[in-house]
Amino acid sequence: MSDDKAKLLRSLSIDRGASQSERRPRGRWIAGAIVVACVLVGFAAYALNELRSQEPKQAAAPSTTQPQPQPQQAQAPAQQPAASSEAGNLSASGYVVARRKATVAAEITGKVIGVFVDEGMTVTEGQVVAKLDSVLAEKDFELTKSRVQSADAAIGMINADLDDAKRILTRIEALSQKSVATEADLTKAQTRVGVLSAQLRQAQAQLETAKIDSERSASVLGKHQIRAPFAGVVVDRSAQPGEMISPMSVGGYTRTGICTVVDMDSIEIEVDVNEAFIGRVVAGGGVSATLDAYPGWTIPASVIAIVPTANREKATVRVRIRFEQKDPRILPDMAVKVVFLRNAAAGAKPSTEARAAK
Repeated sequence: MSDDKAKLLRSLSIDRGASQSERRPRGRWIAGAIVVACVLVGFAAYALNELRSQEPKQAAAPSTTQPQPQPQQAQAPAQQPAASSEAGNLSASGYVVARRKATVAAEITGKVIGVFVDEGMTVTEGQVVAKLDSVLAEKDFELTKSRVQSADAAIGMINADLDDAKRILTRIEALSQKSVATEADLTKAQTRVGVLSAQLRQAQAQLETAKIDSERSASVLGKHQIRAPFAGVVVDRSAQPGEMISPMSVGGYTRTGICTVVDMDSIEIEVDVNEAFIGRVVAGGGVSATLDAYPGWTIPASVIAIVPTANREKATVRVRIRFEQKDPRILPDMAVKVVFLRNAAAGAKPSTEARAAK
């Protein structure tokens, strides 16, 4: 009985060595299965992501292929102006400029005592626009005039003495022929005539010098009156009475100009044309100009000349255009748009040539 119990107890006992040896293969199989499962899950996730990424591309592929005509339709209007510019008229933008525009200034330094013009006034050529203080210049002019008078009086005195010396010399020469006058008296009379003749030439030279000095003083006095160089309109007045003015700027308290005059008959248009289209511009060709200030007013014009140089930075060539009709509303520095009339180019050329012939 005890033996049976002992056998029963042994049968119920666990052999630890055998269990460990059995457990190890099982653990290895389980770990391998887990690794394989992870690999399969990762591969499945990668495949799913690939499928998801391909689906938007496939869905977007029709959208990219379908709107392809739309960019072409959007680009068509951008290309139309170039095509129309080649087939039609060329347009450009520029400004109204004055070929004759001058800042009137004094040639000498002085104090302004009067300004006789204002903005918007019309002046004629030679009109006095301002006056400088001329007290010292007037005194210098009076002094030079007195020197001229003094030199003239000196010439008169020498002429009187020379006439007397010539009469004495004539009388002594007659007496010398009769052996009444001595040789010494004759030599003395001749010497006196020679000296007075030299003094007369010297006095005449001094008179000419005094006259030149007087003319110079008169010219300096005239420069105290500042005159307009040409007929035009005053567009700017910069000096006021009491200010100092000089042809050169001296510090920040001396002005260099009185006013700015513009010849309104010399206004024209200057535009920059792309050098790729400059071949379509012809001297004498017809132009239609429109001022930005008056968009509904079309002004006939024509090409004066193409300036024979190009702007390297902007790749443009400057073109000068004349107004066929002058109007007081056209002012310098106004913005203007022009259209070069291709059909009118041939007809405008003979008109300009005929006008030049006249």
